[in-house]
Amino acid sequence: MSSLFKAPPTPKDPGVLRRDLLASLVVFLVALPLCVGVAVASGVPAELGLITGIVGGLLVGALPGSALQVSGPAAGLTVLVYEAVQQFGLGALGAIVLVSGLMQLALGAMGFGRWFRAISVAVVQGMLAGIGLVLVLGQVYAMADTAQPSGGLGKIAGLPGLVASIVSGGTALTAFLVGAGTVAVLVLWPKLPARARLLPAPLAAVALATAAVWLLGLSVAKVEVQGLLDAIQPPGAGDFADLAGLTVIGTVLAFTLIASAESLFSAAAVDRMHNGPRTDYNKELMAQGVGNTVCGALGALPMTAVIVRSAANVQAGARTRLSRVAHGLWLLLFAALLPAAIGVIPLAALAGVLVHAGCKLVPVKELAPLWRDHRGEAVILAVTTIAVVVTNLFEGVVLGLLLAVCKTAWETSHLHVEVRELTGGRMIAVITGNATFLRLPRIMEELEALPKDRPIELDLSQLRHLDHACRTALESWALRHNDAGIEPVRLLPPVKVAD
Repeated sequence: MSSLFKAPPTPKDPGVLRRDLLASLVVFLVALPLCVGVAVASGVPAELGLITGIVGGLLVGALPGSALQVSGPAAGLTVLVYEAVQQFGLGALGAIVLVSGLMQLALGAMGFGRWFRAISVAVVQGMLAGIGLVLVLGQVYAMADTAQPSGGLGKIAGLPGLVASIVSGGTALTAFLVGAGTVAVLVLWPKLPARARLLPAPLAAVALATAAVWLLGLSVAKVEVQGLLDAIQPPGAGDFADLAGLTVIGTVLAFTLIASAESLFSAAAVDRMHNGPRTDYNKELMAQGVGNTVCGALGALPMTAVIVRSAANVQAGARTRLSRVAHGLWLLLFAALLPAAIGVIPLAALAGVLVHAGCKLVPVKELAPLWRDHRGEAVILAVTTIAVVVTNLFEGVVLGLLLAVCKTAWETSHLHVEVRELTGGRMIAVITGNATFLRLPRIMEELEALPKDRPIELDLSQLRHLDHACRTALESWALRHNDAGIEPVRLLPPVKVAD
């Protein structure tokens, strides 16, 4: 019985302290190439990705919510950030992120954190799959050191030209081979012996690609470095004034909803990985809001909880918040003391890391079982994915949510009409279930097929719900039936609209 009331571990315990510090180093090594890669793919200076990682560790890591999940710049927001920077400029990005953070704070304070768990899983998977495909389509151009076309359809249409450019040789082929080699290392790394896998795969892949470029003297583009402090560009008053536009408001909402949903879904996944304290979803949403508010004020990238880093944290044996706070400290020390180390990283290697990350966002293994067991959910996933690729992230998610709501409304409006013969030539039609406008065609088809010259009783007492459209249609049918026949229709009980 005493084990049930055991106090949670604290960093004061020597064993816990040692495990947390070791775990923080593992998370740091995983986060470093991802922070830089996400920033470069988003079209912003590499240092801004590190700043978001630092804030996610030092600030959000110390706040209540989820004890073990780690926050930072996420590949899932890369597409949205890139589009925002291209459309509104780098200065406006800080304002968008800051306002999104304030909205997250407000939603968490009002207790909306738990409601994000009600978002259809198919929509979230479709959203991530669409992001993954757009990310892959964009980063294959970066792997070949070639400018990427705008829009998902533009990227698809440009693939033949990209292939021709790579096949023709030159810089495009060299850069593509570096990126492809990075992807190959990421794919093969988990198959190596456990001792060889002590180094996280992303760091190993980038380090090997960097070493190969240096040793072979390859001419490929590298990350541009401008210094941590120089990269900070707080938004000005004009940037906030631009938020009044309808398009920018849509982008702010997309940042808020997608970052919140991704963080809270990640928290649910992390809770299944360990036996420690469970996540307080409202506090976690507020913690993410604080982090994004600060990141916006610094002009940095938006943050979410990242499942890759969080899983690495749990698997490395972390027990308390110390591990994620310390990983932010290691990022700060690296960015402050070794900024030149970022400048030797080939852009093609970072693109390879993100191509691999984008592929992992597409739930390939889950598609066949989902189609077999829940065909409607599979359709929602596919439509959301295609919509994200063809249009944009916000419109794709909105379409997916509308489909999910329509599917739920259709499935919950179950209705059954049973017609029975009574004594004296009378008939009774008993309607059970939920009478909504979605089932109105079926109701009217069955009622209009009844004889018009016999007494009919319409029993509505077993309906759980009756909307206005059905009430009006039933009253109209009864009047028409009475005018055409010799016996009236009796409604049992009188028709009322359910609240």
